[in-house]
Amino acid sequence: MMIYFIETLKSKNAILFYFGLICFISAVLFLLLSRFTTLQIMGMNAWIKPFKFAFSTFLLVWAMGWYCTYLSNFDPKTYSWGMTILLGFEIFYIAFQASKGQLSHFNLSTSFYATLYSLMAFAASAVTLWTAYIGLLFFIHKFPDLPDYYVLSIRIGILLFVIFAFEGFVMGSRLTHTIGGPDGEPGLPIVNWSTKYGDPRVAHFIGMHALQLLPLISFYVFKDLKLTIGLSMIYGFLSFYVLIQALNSKPFIRKKGNSIIESHLNLTDKPFIKQG
Repeated sequence: MMIYFIETLKSKNAILFYFGLICFISAVLFLLLSRFTTLQIMGMNAWIKPFKFAFSTFLLVWAMGWYCTYLSNFDPKTYSWGMTILLGFEIFYIAFQASKGQLSHFNLSTSFYATLYSLMAFAASAVTLWTAYIGLLFFIHKFPDLPDYYVLSIRIGILLFVIFAFEGFVMGSRLTHTIGGPDGEPGLPIVNWSTKYGDPRVAHFIGMHALQLLPLISFYVFKDLKLTIGLSMIYGFLSFYVLIQALNSKPFIRKKGNSIIESHLNLTDKPFIKQG
């Protein structure tokens, strides 16, 4: 199955296949660097962030490369090169800043860094809008050779990806990924989501990876339209729920004491919309 996927993607979209492969190799390299270096940025190993971005990009470009193979009368070359250049720039800059022990995101310390941060925001926006266009093609075209539940899962997956990719501006507008406290506080392993305050990165992560998870579950597990609709509704609700939770300064997982970690999905203490 995996061999078929790789061979098909390589033959139909070599650009995104090789770019995704480079991202995967880079992610492995960054993860290894995090094990052998002690360089830190705001209390976190400097190479964890490049690892997360490179691996996430690998998943994104291979998924979109695969979905584009279903579109007739569509030349993916321009889209694929655009994804490669824009996302490649982001990963390179994030890794470059990590090598110096400096922030990439929210770094306005000099006009040069502010410009590069703005370019990263432009790159992310361009990729999202371009992917939204691909999603539009999936909504307006018919795919008689594909199961209806699978097509729906791709449509909803891309829709949620676009919404929660743009949700990144919640953090960009605040120049912080923590709500209710400062950045750099203790967080969960690898993802570094705050265990004390609200963290919009949780919704960002869950919503954007609907792009891969919904089609995989729909095609290989559920194989049913109604079940796929139900899954999409639950997944979408969860994505928005954890965003509201973060905006209420609530952590996704709260750490109490030194060792006990418990789920903290409770909005009753501090409602986002106050009444009265």
